[in-house]
Amino acid sequence: MTLRELIEKLSDTESHGDTSVDIRSLTCDSRAVQPGALFFALPGAQADGHRYIGKAAAAGAAAVVLEDTAFAPAGIPWIRVVDGRAAMGRIAALFNGDPTATKPLIGITGTNGKTTTTYLVEAILAAAGKPAAVLGTISYRFGAITIGASHTTPESTELQSAFRQLADAGAEAFVMEVSSHALEQKRVDGCHFDVGIFSNLTRDHLDYHITMESYLEAKCRLFTDLLRPSPEKPQRRAAINMDDPYGERVAARCACPVVSFGIQGRCDVRPSSVVSSVNGISATLITPAGDIDFTSRLLGRFNLSNILAAAAAGIALDLPLGAIKSGIENHATIPGRMERVANRRGVTCLVDYAHTGDALENVLATLQEIATGRIITLFGCGGDRDNGKRPIMGRIAASMSDLAIVTSDNPRSEDPAVIMEQVKGGIDPLALRQYQPDELTAGFAEKGFTLLENRRQAIRLAINLARPGDLVLLAGKGHEDYQIIGTAKQHFDDREEAAAAFTENVT
Repeated sequence: MTLRELIEKLSDTESHGDTSVDIRSLTCDSRAVQPGALFFALPGAQADGHRYIGKAAAAGAAAVVLEDTAFAPAGIPWIRVVDGRAAMGRIAALFNGDPTATKPLIGITGTNGKTTTTYLVEAILAAAGKPAAVLGTISYRFGAITIGASHTTPESTELQSAFRQLADAGAEAFVMEVSSHALEQKRVDGCHFDVGIFSNLTRDHLDYHITMESYLEAKCRLFTDLLRPSPEKPQRRAAINMDDPYGERVAARCACPVVSFGIQGRCDVRPSSVVSSVNGISATLITPAGDIDFTSRLLGRFNLSNILAAAAAGIALDLPLGAIKSGIENHATIPGRMERVANRRGVTCLVDYAHTGDALENVLATLQEIATGRIITLFGCGGDRDNGKRPIMGRIAASMSDLAIVTSDNPRSEDPAVIMEQVKGGIDPLALRQYQPDELTAGFAEKGFTLLENRRQAIRLAINLARPGDLVLLAGKGHEDYQIIGTAKQHFDDREEAAAAFTENVT
């Protein structure tokens, strides 16, 4: 496409040079510039892209989009815009044929539950005859195509390219996780959403957002800006969790009609006759379109909330009740979300991504409901991230388990021992017994906790301690198959480690 075609729908721009030049690729990374590229010079927290315009031009950039004309290049066309990131999103969509303009796009935002809800919505759409691509924390995928996920929501150039590739492969709808970072950084500008789902808001990412109000404001962009009815999508809807303390505030600000959901209160989509056990959940969903009886293999109250969210999205899209029921009952296994590790010892071992206080509390509350034996919880907290949640997670894990094993997660540049001591700060007021790891070789008789930095050894300790009927929760990493120590990423998978530990200890 020509530069003129890409910018003709942008407002408040200033162009210099020949806008008839052909654009062959888009990038905001000067290292990725190839001949014919359109380079976006974006201001950033770490570096200002304007300072790399010369490098981009030398590498063959055909044109530049910039905010600050003081850096305008000589010899190639340039376009001044007010907001480079917003412009990049819209241009990236047009460059890739605007793939979300004519296909349903469901966006899910919130602290917890996004990945599980994407799988449920995907299954509902498939049952309705609309095979959907999923873009999320784990991967971007459709059928046999899997594109590695660099972020929960990637830069708009990468995101729109993925939409194009997945649409060309046959996807008739898209389901995506929308992170607060992506909303604030306008990576999803240019996306045409049909439905936005708000799952919940609990403490996370405050290393970036600083305050809960800023975190909420970032999430709200999906509902205030990106779900505003448009010529492409005039029937937009929002599905809002009214059980969450922030739900009413989000709903009040929505730029489109709301389908409310919740376990408590008279929401548009709500459950009745709920039965929860170690085998899953059965209930009746009450919806504006009629009632749905269902049985799901998912466990616990928090997953019931995820089911309600997916059902509310189905109602917002006017999908058949039969498709909603089928999707709930036949969804795929969700990697790293209450994922079982098979063993012959009669121990229930679950690997879960819970890495916030709220998520960990939800999982443990579910385990307390279904436990017939002891609960052994292993977890850690990531380095170079919000350190305020560390004592919170320590208190929750230790108070809701028979034994809490504090270990290393992804320490990154921090000292794992320092992270663990901060976690311990939330446990100490509980006055529980602190075991030394070598004390536990003979088991434990009273409620307590221990610290063991090596995650591999900690997993083996948890499994060695478990007796038939016990529940072992390996929390924090879920689907991740790596551990980041310093700047090095090395292979590490809780599921693999647990399976190996069970094999080593078969009697």
